[in-house]
Amino acid sequence: MPDGEAGPSEPYWTERPRSRSTPGERRFLYRGEMLRFVVDAGVFSSHGLDPGTALLIENLRVDPTDRVLDLGCGWGPVGVAAARSAPRGHVVLTEVNRRAARLARRNLDRNGVVNAEVRVGPFFEPVTGESFDVIVTNPPYRLGRESILRLLEDAPRHLSPTGRLVLVGKGSQGIRFYQDWLETHWPGEVEVLGRGSGYRVIEARRRPPTPSSRVRARRRRSS
Repeated sequence: MPDGEAGPSEPYWTERPRSRSTPGERRFLYRGEMLRFVVDAGVFSSHGLDPGTALLIENLRVDPTDRVLDLGCGWGPVGVAAARSAPRGHVVLTEVNRRAARLARRNLDRNGVVNAEVRVGPFFEPVTGESFDVIVTNPPYRLGRESILRLLEDAPRHLSPTGRLVLVGKGSQGIRFYQDWLETHWPGEVEVLGRGSGYRVIEARRRPPTPSSRVRARRRRSS
């Protein structure tokens, strides 16, 4: 089913899917380690790892101590991979679909991940007031352009001063439009990290403050 739809009348961002549960097992190799997952109907990409998410994981750069937000985690492949790359950091996985959130929790346990947690809620609601070194997402593009732009607009408020937003999308989902928007509006630098199968992975980095900007800030505070 295209773009990870859960069903013709039940999109994967449904809070409480009514689809009949048909659990299965999937696995993929990540940096020499075989990761194992439980998947189910009624969630994004229930057939297994989709090409966009695979490309996202392949190009995601996470430091060992990073605090990471996996926004819209699905059954948890990105969050598990990020936690493996940040053994001294912490990963928060968020998901509005409660069935997917339960799967993500099971998959953290299945892969022995102890430096991560799953929270239920839409977009940034579960992490109000928190900031991260990396926000990573394969957004629900079918929600529409207004919702995705709101996500991009809100992201900087949840990033550390040198934090990064990493997202994946393909041409039919408007990824070039969102890349252009980021290059125009993002408070920092934008780079394409990878391309493949019609998808591209985009990283938007916050611009660290320069010495001159710190001086101007001090002058403003003292005036």
